This record gives sequence, C-alpha cells and structure tokens, in this order.
Amino acid sequence: MNRKKLKIVKIGGEILDSQHELEKALDFFAQLQGNKILIHGGGKEATRLSVKMGIEPQVIDGRRVTSDKDLEIVTMVYAGLINKRVVAYLQSFGCNSIGLAGVDGNSILSEKRKKINIDYGWVGDVVEVNSTLIKILLEQNITPVFSAITHDKKGNLLNTNADTVASEIAIAMSNEFDTELLLCFDKSGLMTDITDSKSIVSKINFNIYNQYIENGIIKDGMIPKLKNGFNALENNVNRVIIGDYHIIKKNCTVFTELFI
Repeated sequence: MNRKKLKIVKIGGEILDSQHELEKALDFFAQLQGNKILIHGGGKEATRLSVKMGIEPQVIDGRRVTSDKDLEIVTMVYAGLINKRVVAYLQSFGCNSIGLAGVDGNSILSEKRKKINIDYGWVGDVVEVNSTLIKILLEQNITPVFSAITHDKKGNLLNTNADTVASEIAIAMSNEFDTELLLCFDKSGLMTDITDSKSIVSKINFNIYNQYIENGIIKDGMIPKLKNGFNALENNVNRVIIGDYHIIKKNCTVFTELFI
C-alpha cells in the first residue's frame, strides 16, 4: 500500500531576519502540495532583544545556554512574535495554518537536559512527539507551524534546538507517512570553504561528517543541524537535505543530501 507523503521543513538563520527572504520562503512552502509541517527557529531576534536588555547570550557548540531570563525572552520571541508572524504570512498565501509550541496539545514533551559537563539551563531534549494530534491537524488540512519551545509536563517551558524539533517530528511521523526533512538555513548547502560558494558538498555520510568536524570544516550551529539530520535517517525518515529556502521548490538542484 502506498503511504501518503509528508514534508517537514525547518527554517532559520538569515531567512527569519529578512522580511523579503521570509516571505519568499513561506510563499514556496505555501505552494507545496500535500501534507506539510513547518518548524522555525529565531535565535538572532532573541539575541538582539537579549542584548537590548543587557543579557549577553551564551552559545556552546551551536546550542544556546538558557537562563531564567533567557527563557522569558526566547519564549516571547519564538512562540510569540515569530510564530504568529509566520502564521500570518502563510494565511496571506492561502495556507491555513496553526501556530504551536510544544506545550500546546502536549504536542512535544521534553526533559530538561541533565547537567554533566555543561549546565545548559532551561534547555530541553525531546522525549515524545504527539503524532496523533499532528495527524488530526493534517487530516483537517491545517498546517502545523511549530516554534522550538517545548515543555516537561511539570509546568516548565524548555528551549529546544529547532533542528532537533524538526528531526524528532519527522521521526515520529514516519510511522504514518513517507517523510522528507528539509533543513533550510542561509547557505545553499554544506560548504568546505565558507568563502567559496562553489564548494558545496552534494552528498555527505556520517563518516565524512565526523572527519569534517575533526578538520574544523563543520562547526558551531552546523554540528547539531547535521547530527539531527543523520538521526532522522537512522530512524526511518526517507530523505534529509539541507540548503537555502530554494530547496523547498521541486526544481532546486543545489543542496547537500545526507545519506547513511
């Protein structure tokens, strides 16, 4: 029996910082036919607000350390301003969508990251995705739009990496759908030389990924992005690609595809 297809798209980086880029990306997303889910980050806007409030953000290995004050800021920005802005654009493009944080409908349950060598504060690691709720929304032709704020069912909100949220949603939905995960950021793909736009790696496996980390080619926010992509592939997601928002369109030919 042929299973229905589902595209999970995550946007972040410069896409969210530019009104023009954001509108184009969301226009492409709205034009996608069939089942689809959108996940967004929003770190740069949260960082700007943090600086204005005199709070210096701390990032370790591409992951934000979240203090009590940081949690207030990222919740306001991610689950509030950015999430509703994205939904408003999608509605204007004829894509009926609903903005959600992981606490809504108990859609994404997380646990606070344990302090081992680093205390990340109010940072969450995903434990469970409510695939039943998401499927119901999709069946009603309502497109879920998730911010990267989750919860622990103990009354605490948790800041969660948006690439992780996208990967875990893709994995959870792979039981019902043939899933494709698109991780969009501000480059056309993984580059071996950040100054050379022609150095895009068209395909990468986990061994090469580890070599690139050792050589310093992959660092900072690219580490969790690719790690989450490989995790998705290892857990029944059919396809994972990274690139700029043009990968949302079918005719895009420049991107990096992950494979095992």
